Amino acid sequence: MHDSTVARAPRNTTLAVDGFLARYRGATRALYAGDLRIYQAWCDSHGLDVLEVRRPDLERFREHLEDDRHNAPRSVRRRLQTIRSFYRLAVADELIDRDPTVLLRMPANRVEKTPSWLDRWETQRLLQYAERESPAHHALIAVMVMLGMRVSAVCAIRVEDFAEDRSGYRVLTSIGKGGKRSVKPIPVPLVRIIDAAIAGRTSGPLILRRDGRGQDRNGAYAWVKILCRKAGLPDNIHPHSLRRTAITAIIDNGGTLAQAQTFADHADPRTTQGYYSRGETLDAHAAHIAARLFAA
Repeated sequence: MHDSTVARAPRNTTLAVDGFLARYRGATRALYAGDLRIYQAWCDSHGLDVLEVRRPDLERFREHLEDDRHNAPRSVRRRLQTIRSFYRLAVADELIDRDPTVLLRMPANRVEKTPSWLDRWETQRLLQYAERESPAHHALIAVMVMLGMRVSAVCAIRVEDFAEDRSGYRVLTSIGKGGKRSVKPIPVPLVRIIDAAIAGRTSGPLILRRDGRGQDRNGAYAWVKILCRKAGLPDNIHPHSLRRTAITAIIDNGGTLAQAQTFADHADPRTTQGYYSRGETLDAHAAHIAARLFAA
């Protein structure tokens, strides 16, 4: 197995896993490979062949994720969705004749009632504290709020990913969710922050930890939480909050939904709309437009 997903798996299981992972690249592939490793290890420990499990076996695996691994409902749901996609493809590839995930109970998909995000002044305060901490901290926060990138994608950025296009723009080429290639222009304020983090290097990760190794998503999460605490910002802010912050700021300041969708690399505008946090406010009420038009 190229991803070491199955250590002692039968040939058909290896074929099924390889065929499933071949559909993905980068961070998405690594995430799904990790989900399947956990599932394969559980099957091995219970003497089960991955391609012969039944729905009751999967119910036990769900309980294992909840009770033994203490995964949050959102993580349990995501892992089970990976397994569901794996089995659906195995059926399509005629490696199995039935899908054991049919009627599998999934944890409730709880929507965040009060989405976490920062306003303009809070974001500037976070950037100030990040700059005081280190160039790497500053670059991490700045790229997330100015380019709206997911934390895993930011941690995957390498110095070699930056280039200059024919019009003179500094651009970043990255691979996002689902292996989607994205080319983003780097605004001048962000160029200065990125150059400070690169510090003359010609290769390697953009975001470095103090030990010289590249930062990962867990470490980046910790950085954000620590910086928010130092800056006196809400304790529910996390890396994805900064992506929501960026999209909300774009729309609030005159950007169209289509522009925000392109910025966020979303395939569906409804996804982008779901990231918009401010909602209706009295400041944005259409009555102000009517008053400006008709007032004497």
